[in-house]
Amino acid sequence: MADGVDFKDVQRRMEGAIAAYKNDLASLRTGRASSNLLDPVLVSAYGTMMPLNQVANVTVPESRMIAVSVWDKSMVGAVDRAIRESNLGFNPIMDGTTLRIPLPELNEQRRKELVKIAHTYAENARVAARHVRRDGMDGLKKAEKDSVIGEDEHRVQSDKVQKMTDDTISAIDSLLSEKEAEIMQV
Repeated sequence: MADGVDFKDVQRRMEGAIAAYKNDLASLRTGRASSNLLDPVLVSAYGTMMPLNQVANVTVPESRMIAVSVWDKSMVGAVDRAIRESNLGFNPIMDGTTLRIPLPELNEQRRKELVKIAHTYAENARVAARHVRRDGMDGLKKAEKDSVIGEDEHRVQSDKVQKMTDDTISAIDSLLSEKEAEIMQV
């Protein structure tokens, strides 16, 4: 800690906001199959809600197909229901203990909806970064009030925290524009 704010902690938390945002973006369907598309699906299994990857193996055998191999035969119906009710727009086809999920072409309207969702995720990540900045600034104000640092040091450290925030928001915006281009490409 540099007498005021722990810059390593601020940096770690800002990187955490970017990592969470990347995870959110990975779950957006762009027309190409990815096992990450089913990450938000929770299955009612054994009396509790479990992530899909804890009851089945998710693979991508083709560019437009996802295969879900359920480990417990009695869970196939619950996994099918969870995928259908997840609002991801998937209609699994049962094949024994395997569910095949074909990915249809995205139409223009669905692409625009996905871009809006990506913008929402980006704004949530920006808000998370601003919360980290606020916490850092509050620490600096407290340190100055307690006479741990002076006014000049407070200003220098505030500028450093602001620069870290600006860099994080810039990275989030860059990821957003890449994902937007990926979704809208025909």
